Amino acid sequence: MRYLSIQLFTIAVVVTITQAVAVESVSAAPVERPNIIFIMADDMGYGDARCNNPQSQIPTPALDRMAREGMRMTDAHTPSAVCTPTRYGVLTGRYCWRSRLKRGVLNGYGTPLIEKERPTVASFLREHGYSTAIVGKWHLGLEFARDSSGQIDYRSELTDSPREHGFDYSYIIPASLDFPPYVYIENGRVTEPETVDQPSQSFPAYLRSGPRSKTLVMENCLDDLLAKAVERIDAESKTESPFFLYFSLTAPHKPVLPHPRFRGKTKLGPYGDFVVQVDWTVGQVIDAVDRSGIKENTLVIYTSDNGSFMYRLDEGIEDHVDNETVQGYRAAHHCANGPLRGTKADVWDAGHRVPFLVRWPAVVKPGSQCDSTLCLTDLFATTADIVDENPAVGAAADSFSFLPHLMGQSPVNPRPPVIHHSASGMFAIRDGRMKLVLGDGSGGREQPKGQPFSKPYVMFDMDEDIGETEDVIEKHQATAEKLEKACHQIIDNERGVQE
Repeated sequence: MRYLSIQLFTIAVVVTITQAVAVESVSAAPVERPNIIFIMADDMGYGDARCNNPQSQIPTPALDRMAREGMRMTDAHTPSAVCTPTRYGVLTGRYCWRSRLKRGVLNGYGTPLIEKERPTVASFLREHGYSTAIVGKWHLGLEFARDSSGQIDYRSELTDSPREHGFDYSYIIPASLDFPPYVYIENGRVTEPETVDQPSQSFPAYLRSGPRSKTLVMENCLDDLLAKAVERIDAESKTESPFFLYFSLTAPHKPVLPHPRFRGKTKLGPYGDFVVQVDWTVGQVIDAVDRSGIKENTLVIYTSDNGSFMYRLDEGIEDHVDNETVQGYRAAHHCANGPLRGTKADVWDAGHRVPFLVRWPAVVKPGSQCDSTLCLTDLFATTADIVDENPAVGAAADSFSFLPHLMGQSPVNPRPPVIHHSASGMFAIRDGRMKLVLGDGSGGREQPKGQPFSKPYVMFDMDEDIGETEDVIEKHQATAEKLEKACHQIIDNERGVQE
């Protein structure tokens, strides 16, 4: 298999320091291809999951259950510190900065970002016998039909939607739940073409004005999507072929509007209550899998598209953000990103190190842990490894299989370095324990924001200093130079590091 036997990344300028996998060997993957459910939260921080952060005051029993019944991967990273580019990387196995989107995110009316004919995880799995579905947030651009005056025609079928990128079934919202248009789209058609005007709202809702379907109620959205996801699981469990479900949640991203039945579940305000609802939602998916009789050979992955937007309130954030934001979140007293520096959007680890939990009873040892570095772009290569098929030449250039880790084994060759990317285009490279930031700031929300490739650069030993407090670049100049050269080579090589 190409992804299991990929040659060691031996560019002379790279020093690879391999981390150990803290799991024991288990049986090989079954011959029968598993069902695959990929659940991705929106803006959930590494420290929001209690299994990652025992000091958390937010109960997350479903996520803790996944950790007990499967594997907790402690060093998983999104390919970007914001939403749209991460979702592009997840589905294509390719860093989004190789696409036309070099920074920021799309809005709800953005043109499709995934290039026509580019393979995705969904199209690949469909080619190999899987039925494929997405339920939830898309945020990769859509092509709405327009009338003779150029206005969007919500009654007509979309000409580019998840269907054009490998999904047999789709039930989506266009973007984050704070971006219009606020509509459900099922299999390329808006479910309720008649819309009303949604006014803009500020704290705590954070909604932009725009058209909204009458039946799309913000507080009900996560429940609506859950119902569709469970419906797919129940239906697919009765068929003979395996299925892939990409369940893309809308929370705990702004607008922070948990359903009324979850309000007051924590003492941490709307954000804490919303995380509780996210956890409950994951639990409902797990329960649906179990009662459908497909538990043993169903791979369930839970993660997030980037870190939390919540600031650490012990860091004097009055110097960094406006007073309304400070007052709005001061009551939280919760480190959503755990011990990590920064927030969503930053090149610091809080921007992109995320919860990553895997349950697959037929393969993954309960209660196991993996401390090796991985990236969410690796989903494509891992699914290819699972089905024992090669993607098309040139596909998934930045994707590397983590199946050996799930099986309790070390890969034949270590994963090449991971590239981190901030909201404004700041790059960093992570190889083993060392992380080099190729810029002079966060590249996101924390001050100073800095500029990409503007010196002085900083480097951190992530094994010794997970909070990125001590710059060690002066102590390790040779390593920094090697990492800098390696980062530029990966950026300049359109095919990633697969030669």
